[in-house]
Amino acid sequence: MHNTTRRHFIRLAVTATALAATSLTALAEDRVIKVGTLKLIHGITPYFYEKFVPAGVKVVVVPFESPTDGKNAVATGSVDFGIFGLAAATLGGANGEPVVVVGAACNRGMAVVAGKDSGIASIKDLKGKKVAIWPGSTQEVVILDRLAAEGMTIKDIQSVRVSFSDMAPALARGDIDAYVGAEPAAGISLASGVGKIVEYPYSTPTGSLNMVLSTRRELIEKDPELIRTLLKVHRKASEYAMSNRDAFVEMAMQKLGQQKASIEQAAPNVELTWNIDDQFLKQAQYYGAQMLDKKQIRQLPDYKTFIDASFIKAISAS
Repeated sequence: MHNTTRRHFIRLAVTATALAATSLTALAEDRVIKVGTLKLIHGITPYFYEKFVPAGVKVVVVPFESPTDGKNAVATGSVDFGIFGLAAATLGGANGEPVVVVGAACNRGMAVVAGKDSGIASIKDLKGKKVAIWPGSTQEVVILDRLAAEGMTIKDIQSVRVSFSDMAPALARGDIDAYVGAEPAAGISLASGVGKIVEYPYSTPTGSLNMVLSTRRELIEKDPELIRTLLKVHRKASEYAMSNRDAFVEMAMQKLGQQKASIEQAAPNVELTWNIDDQFLKQAQYYGAQMLDKKQIRQLPDYKTFIDASFIKAISAS
């Protein structure tokens, strides 16, 4: 009897050890995907990825303050994928960096905001005013285009370098008269009663195209299956966040540390997206031409390789 119990105990112990080893192996085998994104409401999609990742895949989200930091992280391989503005991506592509756009990430999310009592009601009214603009951003290219449409140039305003996250506080402090910002800044300025919308600057041929999902060329060559996997997750996460406004607002509050009122003001100005269609390609190429014209890049990227729509086409068909 005693021997039987002992044998049973040993068998159980061996089984438990084997199970523990198996689960440890499984843990060790989890594929970790690092995704960089900006600390903006329209960079929120990656925080929904974990809802949709297949078994054995873990997503780590790395937040960045500036689009250039995000782009550099993709180029150097410190993250596998990055969501940031088309401007930073185009800059990388034009410089021959291994940055490839594989998906769309968001449209809209931009706003020209002025102090509520500033008397600024149009782009023309920005003449001579202190306007915060983040250099190298999609917003910079768009506002230069809008100024040109009004017969103005950057020399007609006092351009001040301010990061996106400090634009709303800078307006509240009275350091600037207006800013060309990214959500949730506009939502914060509206909810606090400090600011008003001058315009949502989507009337240029760039339209509302803003942020993109990119990876580095080496990953496309070495692990195309990973690109497909991530893009399927990205699509599901984008569609989920857009059709579940409460979850979208909740996640933005949690990850950006903003008040509900600010996020709810910002949310209607954000369209999370994933698809690269003909309009996207047309707007992206126009946008690159604008950057070249403004001497922000020395040459255009090679669009045949800089934007790779093949993965998106494949998952659209599935």
